[in-house]
Amino acid sequence: MKDISRGILLASATLPVGLLIAFLIVQDQRQGWPFSQHVQASVAHVTAPPAAGDSLAADSDAPGSAAARVTVDVPANQVEMLGVQLESTQMQKIDNPVQAVATIVADESRLVHVHPRVAGWLEALYVKATGQQVRAGQPLGGVFSQELYASQSEYLSILRRASHGPASAVLEAARTRLKVLGMSDAEIARIEQTGEVRRLVTLYAPSSGIVLNRAVSQGTAVDPSTEILTLADLSQVWVIAEVAEADAAQVSAGTKATLSFPMSGREPFSARVQFVYPTLTERTRTVRVRMTVANADGMLRPGMYGSALFPIAAREALTVGRDAVVDTGQSQHVFIQTSQNVFEPRQVKVGARLADRVEILQGLSAGERVVTAGVFLIDSESRLRASGGSTGHASHGSSSTSGEAERSDEPARHEHQP
Repeated sequence: MKDISRGILLASATLPVGLLIAFLIVQDQRQGWPFSQHVQASVAHVTAPPAAGDSLAADSDAPGSAAARVTVDVPANQVEMLGVQLESTQMQKIDNPVQAVATIVADESRLVHVHPRVAGWLEALYVKATGQQVRAGQPLGGVFSQELYASQSEYLSILRRASHGPASAVLEAARTRLKVLGMSDAEIARIEQTGEVRRLVTLYAPSSGIVLNRAVSQGTAVDPSTEILTLADLSQVWVIAEVAEADAAQVSAGTKATLSFPMSGREPFSARVQFVYPTLTERTRTVRVRMTVANADGMLRPGMYGSALFPIAAREALTVGRDAVVDTGQSQHVFIQTSQNVFEPRQVKVGARLADRVEILQGLSAGERVVTAGVFLIDSESRLRASGGSTGHASHGSSSTSGEAERSDEPARHEHQP
């Protein structure tokens, strides 16, 4: 009785396993097991690379380039359904001015940094706030220095001894030392007249301007490396314009520009490019150009935004509609019609971008027919064809490929049927 029960239990346990094995065999024979050799062969057949004649000749086949796409043929009844439109490339006159964002900045050649000549303490600071206007020669602050105090005492001592005889080289050396440490001729003359040592040495403004930066406060310990103030002469300023990378070749030193800063209250005015910076700003993909502008009235303030307009001489150029160019970020390409309903990807180099058209520098010639509408669908089909698939939107080619793959799979399936 126990043996019979054990046999029943064993049979009930092995029954699900047997059913699972039977299901897998039927699945393999009818639809193909995902890891079966005949399915792998059919997948390899479908994803085989396209014939050499179907792909665009290019040095690179990286994803996103025209080389990762192939020629597609669209059935005539689907061309209208996809909204495919064509136009012929044409030469046209380009005189579109280059526009750029402009910013006012301080003229770097008119910036002055004020430092003490000696180590000590800033016991007096006469400039109270950033933005204050100062004049050349105006006292800015007073520094107490033990070194300078001792040097003054030594000079007066030498001066007293020299008063009984001719001036000596030692006296001249002591006087020079005081000047090197930051004392002016007027201050030296004053201690010669009074015979008294000055406790503070005065810092004077080397030029007129406004205080851009007040780096320290009164009572701060300072040395020759300490920047006390930064002065800027804003009677002349720089205008920096950010020219788009695609337009940079059209702007050079000497190019005339019309500048407009509406918030300054100043009417638009002209200036010429003085310098083109040799590097590209990666974040904005722009080239900076610099112009120098007189600002005697002070209406142009550093930090103001405006615009720069660079008129460009008219020239003949090959152009296509903006929608015709597929820009992947790494390259640009278009689709040209090589024969009836057959479209081939062509990598191009673009130039100036106009309101509704794009200049083509390389890759096309005048008179070629280019797809201007329905480009996205054709591009999608082309990329899928290059990888062995198809959206089914365009061409029998992809469907026939799939059909061939299915037919090639039939014998392998029939071999497994009982």
